[in-house]
Amino acid sequence: MPGRTRILGRLSALALAALLTLSLGSGPAAAAPDERPAGPAAGCTVDPTRPKHDFRAMWIASVVNIDWPSKTGLSPAAQQQELIDWFDLAVRSRHNAVILQVRPTADAFWPGAKEPWSRYLTGTQGGDPGYDPLAFAVTEAHRRGLQLHAWFNPYRISMDTKIDDLAPTHPARLHPDWVVPYGGKLYYNPGIPAARKFSVDAIMDAVSRYDIDGVHFDDYFYPYPVAGQTFDDAAEYAEHGNGLSLADWRRSNIDSLITELGAAIKRAKPWVAFGVSPFAIWRNASTDPEGSDTAGGVQTYDDLYADTRRWVREEWIDYVVPQVYWSRGFTVADYEKVTSWWADQVRGTTTNLYIGQATYKVALNADPNWAKPGELSSHLQFNTDHPEVKGNIYFSAKDVKADRLGGTTLLNQTWYSRPALVPESPSLKVRPALPVRSLEAGPVAGGVELSWSSTRAHQFAIYRFDAGTVPDRCALADAEHLVAVIQADGTSDHRWTDPDGTAGATYLVSAVNRAGDESPARRTIG
Repeated sequence: MPGRTRILGRLSALALAALLTLSLGSGPAAAAPDERPAGPAAGCTVDPTRPKHDFRAMWIASVVNIDWPSKTGLSPAAQQQELIDWFDLAVRSRHNAVILQVRPTADAFWPGAKEPWSRYLTGTQGGDPGYDPLAFAVTEAHRRGLQLHAWFNPYRISMDTKIDDLAPTHPARLHPDWVVPYGGKLYYNPGIPAARKFSVDAIMDAVSRYDIDGVHFDDYFYPYPVAGQTFDDAAEYAEHGNGLSLADWRRSNIDSLITELGAAIKRAKPWVAFGVSPFAIWRNASTDPEGSDTAGGVQTYDDLYADTRRWVREEWIDYVVPQVYWSRGFTVADYEKVTSWWADQVRGTTTNLYIGQATYKVALNADPNWAKPGELSSHLQFNTDHPEVKGNIYFSAKDVKADRLGGTTLLNQTWYSRPALVPESPSLKVRPALPVRSLEAGPVAGGVELSWSSTRAHQFAIYRFDAGTVPDRCALADAEHLVAVIQADGTSDHRWTDPDGTAGATYLVSAVNRAGDESPARRTIG
């Protein structure tokens, strides 16, 4: 744990203004409902191990049953219990989001989709699992105060090349001209506009029908290069190339996917975040002086035709999660150098930066640094030198649960000892949350019960102070006093019991919108 503190400036003036307007009496405090953030707070010393806004999540992968469901053919009840167990692990880890894979191979984890049911549910593509997994996931995640980011693979059709094994009504069988076999798998061809539109429409079907908080891509666009094989898109290039080089044309196809999907999401639900988790090396500096000080073999710009830096700089995506899956000091790609490079790329943009962390490498990788229990925790220590880093996501859920070498426990104890709000997302178009009303608190058998009224809130942040404490202007600068972040349930009246509350404790409650912005806080005495 670091022995110093640092001014992070994460407290919005919205919360500060709230504190300055708090009544010193024991009843609900007044706050101006039309106050708005005016910039970061100055002069508040905060504990960097207890950030107030911090994205914390794990990837829950469904492809080949990596995480969930653990195997095909489980009963609906067994599948649901497994997912609940993953969400409960997230809560125990004080995460505030989950990244759930719902379209792993041009299939679906929701009914009535444009593609068949996923084979990873029942073992048979098109087999009805007997319930709506995506609806269940959204409900259970939100019940626990977790954001649900739905993870889609845009172009992968199958993990083998057996097109006849796809469901008879699969779009790939109805449109075989869209399909390219490569590297032992099948892909939709990104160079065919109709195929790209179909992928966007398939994803938007889920966006329009479910209350998801984000749309998430990982690192698969054009497939990773396979020695001795050619991705056969010559005919499409001849038809649609428009004088571009093959590489530039392919990049333009992926750029179009990102911009078209991003625009569709914002038209339908401007509060839904769009994020991408790319392989972390855009280009090596040996290839391009603008690239990172790395010597990795794969470069997303050249090999996957994904100009990830442009997506950040053009603000086409709301967040980026480079998969910085290397240790500190690793020669080919040093965690510190790659993370610093990405911090430079997002600076001055509205794109939030979260780091993808390789939990799966702990104790299982040839790099001896991964044999150190504190390797992951040291990554978060390094991140504190880069305020642009606003969170971390861990791959994958089963490795978080395994807690090899006690690395996850150490990380959680050091960095996740308090809850946290998701980072503020300036690119999301969301109305400000209104302050809570009629806040009251009193002792009950199970602790202290709080009650309040509220409209136009997505979540609530609850802070507790010792009896007799009068919170000053810096009291909400970090999560030292944040005891819970709970979900609004769609009603106007809310109750929450603090099991650790004692009579006379001071409570502050703020409303939070879907962009992570807080309202002014109201105060009461328990």
